Amino acid sequence: MNEAPAGRGPASFGAIFMVFLAAGGISFGGGVLAYLRDYLVNGRHWLDDDDFLDALEISETLPGLNSVNMAVIVGDRLRGVAGAMVAVIGLMIPGMAVIMTLGVLWEHQRQNQNVNAFLVGVAAAAVGLLLTVTLQLGHKQFVRPLDLLLIAATFVAVSVCKISLLWVLLIIGPIAVWFYRPGGAMVTAERFVHLRERLHSHRAHWRH
Repeated sequence: MNEAPAGRGPASFGAIFMVFLAAGGISFGGGVLAYLRDYLVNGRHWLDDDDFLDALEISETLPGLNSVNMAVIVGDRLRGVAGAMVAVIGLMIPGMAVIMTLGVLWEHQRQNQNVNAFLVGVAAAAVGLLLTVTLQLGHKQFVRPLDLLLIAATFVAVSVCKISLLWVLLIIGPIAVWFYRPGGAMVTAERFVHLRERLHSHRAHWRH
């Protein structure tokens, strides 16, 4: 996992540090994953979309902050354990400096309506960044019936039924693994195609 991506030169420790330092420094509001994708995939070309999505999937299933998990995974992929340490340090330094400063200032500005409005605006922008990354990375999943079904089930369970995310992962996760077991996805896809053909056949029959 510590090999540089095929066809690309090895990333230097300095470059890894600066990329994650930049992402951590300008991602105020939670949009760090959007910046990381832009830097790692579009900027440095250290990863492609599939690589980034694989790292993100692992990060989502592990304890801790997704951005820190991503730093560990990507840093290790690029330069091993040392690369992971450099990536995490670069990512964490800006946030630590900013939050310590804001923690001191917040006590004096807590009731300031302009400050509160600014924070609300930043949060909205962060949601937009994350939505952009979701659409860019998930376009392949948005066209397959099984993926759409799993996405809808997860959304309804978490957002509508208010089921704990842990229970959703424990229930829907194994179901997804079973469907996508070797050979399973192909069989499921064939069933969806067969079901769609039957629906079209019945619809044509009803029209006549």
